[in-house]
Amino acid sequence: MQIYWTKINKIIEETPEVQTYLLDLPEDFTWEEGSHTHFALEGFNAGEKPNRSLIRHMSISTLPHENTIGITTRIREQCSEFKDALRKLKVGDKVALFKTHSNVPLRREDKNVYLLSSGVGLATFRPLVLDYFERADHVKQIHSLNIDSSKDFLFTNTFKSVADKKFTSLFVDNREDYYEEVKALAADKEGLFYIVGSDEFLLQNMEVLREHGIQPEQIMLDKREKGREELLSSVYAGHDSMVETK
Repeated sequence: MQIYWTKINKIIEETPEVQTYLLDLPEDFTWEEGSHTHFALEGFNAGEKPNRSLIRHMSISTLPHENTIGITTRIREQCSEFKDALRKLKVGDKVALFKTHSNVPLRREDKNVYLLSSGVGLATFRPLVLDYFERADHVKQIHSLNIDSSKDFLFTNTFKSVADKKFTSLFVDNREDYYEEVKALAADKEGLFYIVGSDEFLLQNMEVLREHGIQPEQIMLDKREKGREELLSSVYAGHDSMVETK
């Protein structure tokens, strides 16, 4: 396993609770849209076994051509040991990256794509949208729907509707409006539905989509194959749909 050590070159306060850490780009470090990485703080590998309290899975919110690795995360006043340590880091401090992988690359199948996210989960989708803006081949259009009860919506410069690019974006701050929108989107029986958020959020969205005729193979989750299959099975098992994994 290769560990890439790099430095923080900028810290952006996206909202009062959300920070983006922009990291120097290590030589030979590559990734694609929709990627996540293991993000670790100094000392995580100092002992015989890795200190898992200093490691988290984090989505990369930038694309390679931006020449920086963006890690966007919410840090509340009451937070974990990891987030507390992260909050104390400064520009120039070292962090480690390893085991980078994408579970949600942009599927170019001449269909509409729907991006469903909660809060900072939007960071996973920013690279997909930027990739689509650069090359819209075989994607009919993209619609982003994000729920954030804080009302401090993220990446509003990127997530704004652009008619000539066939991109629409909607932010809502309550569950009722959000799930009404999901039901409306599910009228597209050929669409591709990407979902990012907590497991509870994933399950709730999949329940709504299943009830409105969306099949498992149309759903993309930011999970490895086994985890994706388990979540899909928990929603679709016992129903007419057969669970398929991509």
